[in-house]
Amino acid sequence: MDVEILSEQADIETSSENYTTRFSGKVGKYFLNVQEKITLNLLKNENVKTILDVGGGHAQLAVPLVKNGYDVTVTGSNISCRTRLDKFLKENEFQFKECNFLNLPFNDNSFDAVICFRLLTHEKNWKILVREMCRVSKSVIIVDYPDIRSFNIFYKILFNFKKQFEKNTRTFRSFSRSELKKEFSDNKFSKFIFKPQYFLPMVIHRFLKQEILSKIGEVFFKAIGLQYLFGTPVILKIKKK
Repeated sequence: MDVEILSEQADIETSSENYTTRFSGKVGKYFLNVQEKITLNLLKNENVKTILDVGGGHAQLAVPLVKNGYDVTVTGSNISCRTRLDKFLKENEFQFKECNFLNLPFNDNSFDAVICFRLLTHEKNWKILVREMCRVSKSVIIVDYPDIRSFNIFYKILFNFKKQFEKNTRTFRSFSRSELKKEFSDNKFSKFIFKPQYFLPMVIHRFLKQEILSKIGEVFFKAIGLQYLFGTPVILKIKKK
């Protein structure tokens, strides 16, 4: 008998109140606004109505997606992962499904689009997660991930600083663009748009606590091309062949 592979259940942490402190204050709001703006723009002009938000109990995107008229289903590895969603949305405004992310309980092509934020980097069996997202999406997938082509190359040095300053940070896996391209292409999704969010590490922005300085700095880094070349985390949109 085959043994079912279970997900890492990393969304239990990202759905917690403790995790929200990572996005508190003006700089935290800036982070969420950048993420929301890029994601909504990537969905614009696509024929998308139904969206599966894998591990979206953090409510960072489910709430704005619902407010923008999308039909949103959120998966959580535990029923507790819907707590923050219930704080901001009415019960009839979204669907929630407790499940194993590595064996999504949906038919092939069940959703126009699938999104997955704050999860891929913490999933040991990430290739299975990619396969499952590709299976249930009709045409569009949007994920975020830490790019190795960034300050993450100094991960071991920066992580100690991150841990000391942020307290509740976790270990994570960085990806190259080529390995993600290969994995999604192997699952028949092969049109890629990469949208790096920041050139400077997010921990630096948190340390500075200067929203205006962060905004001006990132506009500058974007203008001279550093943000696109070496920015992270990246929001990646993939479309089916």
